Amino acid sequence: MTTSHILRIHNSLTRTKEDFVPLDAYHVRIYACGPTVYNFAHIGNARMAVVFDLLARVLRVLYPKVTYASNITDVDDKIMDAATASGAPIEQITRHFEQVYNADMAALGVSLPDIQPRATEHIPQMIGIIEKLISAGHAYAAEGHVLFNVPSFTGYGGLSGRSRDDQIAGARVDVAPFKRDPADFVLWKPSSPDQVGWDSPWGRGRPGWHIECSAMAQAHLGLPFDLHGGGADLKFPHHENEIAQSCCAAGHGTDGNLAAFSRYWMHNGFVTVEGEKMSKSLGNFVTVHDLIEAGEAGEAMRYALLSAHYRQPLDWSAESLANAQKSLDKFYRILHDLSHVPDMDAPVPAGIMEALLDDLNSPKAYAELNALAKDAAELKTPEAKAALKKGANLMGFLTLDPALWFSQTSKNAAVDGAWVEGLLQERVDAKKAKNFARADAIRDELVAKGVVIMDSPTGTTWRMG
Repeated sequence: MTTSHILRIHNSLTRTKEDFVPLDAYHVRIYACGPTVYNFAHIGNARMAVVFDLLARVLRVLYPKVTYASNITDVDDKIMDAATASGAPIEQITRHFEQVYNADMAALGVSLPDIQPRATEHIPQMIGIIEKLISAGHAYAAEGHVLFNVPSFTGYGGLSGRSRDDQIAGARVDVAPFKRDPADFVLWKPSSPDQVGWDSPWGRGRPGWHIECSAMAQAHLGLPFDLHGGGADLKFPHHENEIAQSCCAAGHGTDGNLAAFSRYWMHNGFVTVEGEKMSKSLGNFVTVHDLIEAGEAGEAMRYALLSAHYRQPLDWSAESLANAQKSLDKFYRILHDLSHVPDMDAPVPAGIMEALLDDLNSPKAYAELNALAKDAAELKTPEAKAALKKGANLMGFLTLDPALWFSQTSKNAAVDGAWVEGLLQERVDAKKAKNFARADAIRDELVAKGVVIMDSPTGTTWRMG
């Protein structure tokens, strides 16, 4: 463990900035809510994945062992609707989109979680928690359903700070005659013969969404674990309900110990698109998969997603992505120019580490990256080059060879990479033959197509401007 550095985070549970002190300094355990796999992940889903990937990277610098779990929700009414609409089996849909999600996140530099549990593989654990809640008087069975009785948990609302009226309105509760209280939420619901379901003490059915994460987190991390994360949209009701059912099942229904489930909570801010809420009806629903298919660089998407502090709202736009691309182009160009400078190992630069230890302050870390890039360009020493690479690598940047970066980031569909390479070779040949008029004509032709040529003592690379 590195004792000279302390991570400070804004704990959503206490609404204060605190030192992060794990229960076991030799094994940190964190959990973040993963995707519901019935469609492609949108850019808001990606922000959560990138933020908590960065958190895990920082924790791995500080502690000898970190277990990061992030789930796959593969049973849900939306998944059932998708299966009905497509005629495909549910498992075929969920496995397909699980693979696509992991591939898309990998393109953004997001490592697979250490544990990626599937909800459908934890039904017995969910049933076990529900049985404990019923036995303790915090839940009840009614007409094939099992519901959590919100008034039985005096700490309900402690995470979100919502009043009772806000709780009911915010949860968009279903009106049902069998509910004891309007705020009560479903732990188990009945399934018809044509719906997916499992046998339970309350009949054949399926779990409610909230119980899934409680069961998976407890199964793989134990209680309490160190930190739970997710998007701000999950704070209420999802995370509020997780705390309620987990604390009550663990025997903390009346002692006010909201940290009996997770000791710290972190939530990343909302993502808008060009200043508006993302919505399919508005036609601004941006998926990572579509951006990758369009040729956008994964590192550029990651850079754009971390350009605002994780707790603040982030406005996604073509301009923000283009700016991210330009920033990375600059860094890669410096590395390309330093290709003759020997590589060496180096510690994470102090400025980068200090920024990230300050509640993952990525904008401050970007300022440090720019300073490191300037030093590397001016000093041209192995130490300066290594510092730039080490700091950038921690954040998930500069992971490619510069030549590969510039060849892969050609996004103009009208420009064929092989055509560009052919003209560049012709330009080289023209220069050797002292046909400088032809060489200049080739450069002009490429510039007209938006191709930027970068000559150096080690060769020529190109990128789209």
